[in-house]
Amino acid sequence: MAKDDLQDLPGVGPATSDKLTDAGFESYQAIAVASPGEMSNTADVGESTAADIINAARDAADIGGFETGSTVLERREQIGKLTWGVPEVDDLLGGGVETQSITEVYGEFGAGKSQVTHQLAVTVQLPREHGGLEGSAIFVDSEDTFRPERIDDMVRGLDDTVIEALLERRDIDGVPGDDDTMNELLESFLDRIHVAKAFNSNHQILLAETAKELASEQQDTEFPVRLLCVDSLTAHFRAEYVGRGKLAERQQKLNKHLHDLMRIGDLYNTAVLVTNQVSANPDSYFGDPTQPIGGNILGHTSTFRMYLRKSKNDKRIVRLVDAPNLADGEAVMRVKDAGLKPE
Repeated sequence: MAKDDLQDLPGVGPATSDKLTDAGFESYQAIAVASPGEMSNTADVGESTAADIINAARDAADIGGFETGSTVLERREQIGKLTWGVPEVDDLLGGGVETQSITEVYGEFGAGKSQVTHQLAVTVQLPREHGGLEGSAIFVDSEDTFRPERIDDMVRGLDDTVIEALLERRDIDGVPGDDDTMNELLESFLDRIHVAKAFNSNHQILLAETAKELASEQQDTEFPVRLLCVDSLTAHFRAEYVGRGKLAERQQKLNKHLHDLMRIGDLYNTAVLVTNQVSANPDSYFGDPTQPIGGNILGHTSTFRMYLRKSKNDKRIVRLVDAPNLADGEAVMRVKDAGLKPE
């Protein structure tokens, strides 16, 4: 798909076009969903000029008006479903993790949140007939959790039929189980996972902007970005904004960050998966006192909320807490050396 010529918009000359492109506004759609204040701050154009450019882009991209439910249904047919690797969990999610949505996974330490991000970074690269989206992944790592060795375990843990299909599609000679063959296959997987370590909350917010640029660059390639993981979303915000006096500021920054992530999902048909820490609610006398961090901001912005909790040995209980079109429910999975597996 050819890039939109920004200079066709009223008031956009070569200099303004360069400013917009450098700020990440590379298409009519990206401009149309921006706010004048945001464009003014990031692209160094006047706010009134920004408003005119955005309105023109909305007209050109046919964005911003009402549409029929049939049109919405037709557009939703473009949404991909990414397998979790566990059929019972996929059923819980209505077929898998959705693109153009934010899926939040929360739970206490050791519940398996990072295992999920690693597993999805593998399954997103699988052929569609095997539950994948034939895409690449972006991994924003705020807790130093990404491990290439874990990707190795999970790639080797794929079924032989899936590995055979991958070897054929990636022009790798060999058979499943052969060390040289599997090493070459692993390298091809790691090459399609883009990892960045976030050192603080401001850096994490900046990385979301960089992820948008990367998704734009990869959009027309053989493996477009189809998964964006943030592990964890709240760790830096929780550490840096301590006390009730900082709560409002923290929530405002978290809200902006979430909307930046949502925009990537919408613009590039990407599944966004964020992990979240928890705290114990001392006022809870009955039931599970575990509560996710982030308050109503995160609760309202996440399309799907999944709660992981430990069970016996390698068992984990996966609970769908909230979804717009699905009933709450639970499934069981196991965290094994070879990845996430059915019970």
